[in-house]
Amino acid sequence: MLDRAESVPTTSVSDLPPTGLVVLDVREPDEWAAGHAPEAMHIPLGELPARAAELAELPDDQPVYVVCRGGGRSARAAAWLNAAGIVEAVNVAGGMKSWATEGRPLVGERDGVPPEVL
Repeated sequence: MLDRAESVPTTSVSDLPPTGLVVLDVREPDEWAAGHAPEAMHIPLGELPARAAELAELPDDQPVYVVCRGGGRSARAAAWLNAAGIVEAVNVAGGMKSWATEGRPLVGERDGVPPEVL
């Protein structure tokens, strides 16, 4: 189900609005803990089908920007979310690596360690 990426809307980090984003991070827990976008929702790619109902709580009047480390997993997730009609999903090209390079804020879950993208 989440094995192949189909054609999905994609945007670069530099083209994202500066505020008011709905971000879904599909990375693994250790990647998330190291550093993620503030206010992002975390559902690892492998858990997405089982936890899709949680996405129903997101606003349906704006896109959900899906991120991973570099853009591959998020493309698969966005394709699945769009095909299933769950949300309007947009893949973020370059993922959290580009997020950090563009100077967007990062927060981490590890005490005493600055946030970083794994």
